[in-house]
Amino acid sequence: MEKHIMRWSYWLGVVCVVLAVVIRILNALGLPTILLQTRGNSISFRSFVDAALLFLITSIATAGFVWFKRQNA
Repeated sequence: MEKHIMRWSYWLGVVCVVLAVVIRILNALGLPTILLQTRGNSISFRSFVDAALLFLITSIATAGFVWFKRQNA
C-alpha cells in the first residue's frame, strides 16, 4: 500500500509542477492563464505549486516510512 501511495503522490506532484511551469510560461508570454473560473477565486499557477509541494512531500514521507520499516524488520 505504501508503494502505491509513494508512486501516485510522486507522479501527481510531477504533473502539478509541469502544469505550474506551463502556466507561468503562458503568463510570461502574455496569454490568459486562468484555467478554471470558480465561484470564488480563479485557479492559478500557485494552486498547482502548492499541490506539487503537498504530493512530493507525501511521497518523500512515505518513502522514509517504508525505509524505516525495512530497517526495523
